[in-house]
Amino acid sequence: MNALKSIVAATLCASALTAPAFAQDVVVKGETVYTMAGAPIANGVVVIEDGKIVAVGPEASTEVPEGYEQLSARVVTPGLVDAHTVVGLTGYSNQPDEQDFLEESTPIQPELRAIDAYNPGERLVEWVRGFGVTTLHTGHGTGALVSGQTMVVKTTGLTVDDAMVKPRAMVAGNIGPGALGSGGKSPGTRSKQIAMLREALIKAQAPADKEGKAKRDLTNEVLRDVVAGQLPLMITANRAQDIMGALRLKEEFGLDLVIDGAAEAYLLLDELREAGVSVILHPTMTRQYGDYANASFTTARTLREAGIPFALQSGYEAYVPKTRLVLWEAGFAVANGLAAEDALRTITIDAARIIGMDDRVGSLEPGKDGDVALFDGDPFEYTTHATAVVIDGEVVSRKAY
Repeated sequence: MNALKSIVAATLCASALTAPAFAQDVVVKGETVYTMAGAPIANGVVVIEDGKIVAVGPEASTEVPEGYEQLSARVVTPGLVDAHTVVGLTGYSNQPDEQDFLEESTPIQPELRAIDAYNPGERLVEWVRGFGVTTLHTGHGTGALVSGQTMVVKTTGLTVDDAMVKPRAMVAGNIGPGALGSGGKSPGTRSKQIAMLREALIKAQAPADKEGKAKRDLTNEVLRDVVAGQLPLMITANRAQDIMGALRLKEEFGLDLVIDGAAEAYLLLDELREAGVSVILHPTMTRQYGDYANASFTTARTLREAGIPFALQSGYEAYVPKTRLVLWEAGFAVANGLAAEDALRTITIDAARIIGMDDRVGSLEPGKDGDVALFDGDPFEYTTHATAVVIDGEVVSRKAY
């Protein structure tokens, strides 16, 4: 019995040493604080109370309450935002039994909800959080004409309800070779893809059958919100011809459209700008073959110079074990001509704006969620570490190097 007590005591002691320190009142100090709401602040401070930011400014002129937990780092940024991922619906070991982001039984399934498949305990969630990623736009991914719904979560929480920020963010679709049927299954061509999408959207435009309330059509219910402009449609389209197909659908149905992937976006700058769409650009280091054969390392810079709103993402590639990391993708965009602060915008405030969460995350401003990432150097340098991560005022990651 004494031996058992010793083991339990040792286990509890070890847990106390490794568990995150949860605190709702935190002061974060940084030699440089990038608020993404103005110029960087030298020797800045961020004050968080009850999970919300209450003050941001120079340490010399910002009141720092006594008794608050204090963290410090060389560089402080908002918690990073991944504008499109399948983390939580795909597993770290990349095995079939943990892949819930794509259902291939039929080509159009907008009724599939990310909330029903998301696993907050997935090790990938913890992994990306350790690099400063605090918000995910995740859910059903590419590979089907309409694969399902996406959602927005924080990278913390024991249940999906704990993590949830927005249960329905967008409906995910795909035009191009990635969503063509095989073995004679429909759709077998691009023209069939567009025809099937048009047919589904036209059906959703029809008035609801008030007499047939008992016969619910889940597909139609979701697409009705899409054609009403209440739910954005995110279409993955990489080739110029596929991007143009998506833009024609936007014009015909008045859709709130987001272009995802966009490998050949640099060929359609005028068209994208005129359409007023936002772009969730493919990862900078995406493998340039197949649908991405004409991808460019410099597209992020090109979109920025053209004034087209965009964000970077981790996305999904079947070949990649685990997942990409938006911090590294943004760093590689810097190496290929994108200004460092602009790159930081693509994974903070610009990403938050595109997924409709800029009122809560993406910048360090009073009233926003207390989500902060702390680094021991330039975040885009490979040798830099995320030393601590704060989500809603809770210190969820703390590492010593």
